[in-house]
Amino acid sequence: MRSYQTFLCFGFQEVKAQPQNMLMDTLFDDSWTIACKELLYRDYIKLKSIRLQGLLLVVFGMRRHLLNVREIESEYTRTGFSGMWGNKGAVSIRLSIYGCSMCFVNSHLSAHDNQLKDRIEDYNSIVKDQEFHVEETSKIFYHDYVFWMGDLNFRLVEEYDKSPEEIERLIAKKEIKKLFQYDQLRTVMKKGQAFSELTEADPEFPPTFKFSVGTPFYDHKRRPAWCDRILYCVNSNNYENVTLKVDQLSYKSHPSYTLSDHRPVTAEYIIKIPRPVIRMGRSLPSSLDQVFSDYGERAIQFEKITSWNEKEDNKAFYRVTKEIPPVKEDWIGLFKDNFCSLDDYVTYEYVSKCSTPVDEEKAGLPPCRGSQTEDKVVSVMGVSESFPVVKEDSDID
Repeated sequence: MRSYQTFLCFGFQEVKAQPQNMLMDTLFDDSWTIACKELLYRDYIKLKSIRLQGLLLVVFGMRRHLLNVREIESEYTRTGFSGMWGNKGAVSIRLSIYGCSMCFVNSHLSAHDNQLKDRIEDYNSIVKDQEFHVEETSKIFYHDYVFWMGDLNFRLVEEYDKSPEEIERLIAKKEIKKLFQYDQLRTVMKKGQAFSELTEADPEFPPTFKFSVGTPFYDHKRRPAWCDRILYCVNSNNYENVTLKVDQLSYKSHPSYTLSDHRPVTAEYIIKIPRPVIRMGRSLPSSLDQVFSDYGERAIQFEKITSWNEKEDNKAFYRVTKEIPPVKEDWIGLFKDNFCSLDDYVTYEYVSKCSTPVDEEKAGLPPCRGSQTEDKVVSVMGVSESFPVVKEDSDID
């Protein structure tokens, strides 16, 4: 039986950042995002992506969970050249699913063995700087779950004065645990200087940097180190009567990927997301119902649309099924059937400009909440059934 992950999160660093690439990527998805979408489109929808020069973060969610995902938002922080340049820094995406809040962070911190102080400052600047519009989770570590990944660039401590050749011999002997004792990141975590809020499984794979591109061999211009990391944080006691938790299933590198001087790393987790038990259409009384919002699958329901004519004015009617107050950014988007990204709308219109309430039940929220002109919070409130689009008198798409 095939296993499906609820979320797939991809973090890239040093993606091509020439001006022409940056301009195109503001208008269209970059080539990495397109490749991911082509692989995942049947089962997943791209919820959000954000890019800061060479940094790219993309989050996909399973299609069947789409209407239970709320408050999708992104943020970024520049740390290069004292915060003036985005060659280093972090991008993040936060969201809620079934009432649980999550934040994904992808960062690229200062490089080189002797820049430990700068890496610590980068981290603390990111944590301090990033703010979200959802009041309860306005900061990264206010979320129930945080997953932090990237080229963190932590090396081996300077006091460990072994040469690249000596370190590689230890790796060849599979003395990974012995070598990992000198990891800079673990040292600063223990001292509370950076990343101390997070947890990381001990890597059982060799250092992921620096390799000669296109080969399985280390480049001795740098000492091998675990630059590429994935960590997590769970605020397990955020709620009464509920204990959140993370179970890590894997943490590994992928040595067959040789297009870079880094080796990519992946991690898999199972997280606890309490959901009200549903029987006969009603939630059973329980502590979970009292703690978490009632994230029904559809905050609104569309009436059946029989057809849509490109050359005529069209109307869509919907019913509000949840008591959620409207906001001025509410909008209705027209998407192709089996769309694979929330950015793939054909056109959209703000409800405040086009809505005409027919009665109390038909007035209220559109399928999407958010803004297409500003990168604010986006929630999907409902999706209609598929319907044909008439392009000409005899053409139906």
